[in-house]
Amino acid sequence: MMGNLTMMLVISADSHLHTPMYFFLSHLSFVDLYLSCVAVPKLLKDLLSEQKTISVEGCLAQIFFVFFGPGNEACLLSAMAYDRYAAICHPLVYGQVMSHQLCVRLVLISWGLASLNAVIIELLAINLDFCDAQTIHHYMCELPSLFPLSCSDISISISILSLSTIFLGFGNFLPIFFSYVHIILNILSISSTAGRSKAFSTCSSHLIAVILFFGSGMLRYLMPPSGSSLNLLFSIQYSVITPLLNPLIYSLKNKEVKTAVKRTLGKYLQYFKW
Repeated sequence: MMGNLTMMLVISADSHLHTPMYFFLSHLSFVDLYLSCVAVPKLLKDLLSEQKTISVEGCLAQIFFVFFGPGNEACLLSAMAYDRYAAICHPLVYGQVMSHQLCVRLVLISWGLASLNAVIIELLAINLDFCDAQTIHHYMCELPSLFPLSCSDISISISILSLSTIFLGFGNFLPIFFSYVHIILNILSISSTAGRSKAFSTCSSHLIAVILFFGSGMLRYLMPPSGSSLNLLFSIQYSVITPLLNPLIYSLKNKEVKTAVKRTLGKYLQYFKW
């Protein structure tokens, strides 16, 4: 929470970071901050409690918020890949291509698609029937973890969940993939080693974040609901570890962010000194 909150505050306070890339990064930090508040507090509470229970209403609410956050993050990572493509492959017209209006539209589309996907998943969860109190073999309410516990026919729900995952997951992964194909081809065409290194460094942080998030998220929802410990590890990866690592990845590998953090801290320390 502190890492993502710091990223948001620094990007907002430092005028040098008021660019499309950091505009998207501030929204990504907000989504990661939001994700940290969805499942982790309940997980920490359960670790300290002998009785680990959750109400039906609480479980349904958690399902909605758990799906809304990653859906939004997938769309934002796709928008950030297009931004990197425009910056590296079309640097002379970058300001025209990535206008403020386009950036705002892309963020609004991300929120809209994530909301629609979460509502569809929530409707699937509401229609599940449970004959008795059940033990969820998971640290949070995820729809795939509820399927083995339901006494109703879940074949249609599994199909809809798979289609939703393919639409939102691959629908965002494919633009990222093709953006990076063009980026890599463009970098390889640069003659100087220093130029190639500088071009790659501008998108390496984003590429790491994409691999961490999509690698675990897609595997989690495309695997059959078996309740195995592997599913648990994939869920922890995209919902807990990735929000924790993103601010570190973008700050430790980014000179502009590190400089902005020092500049912002120096400004506020001077203010408190006076």
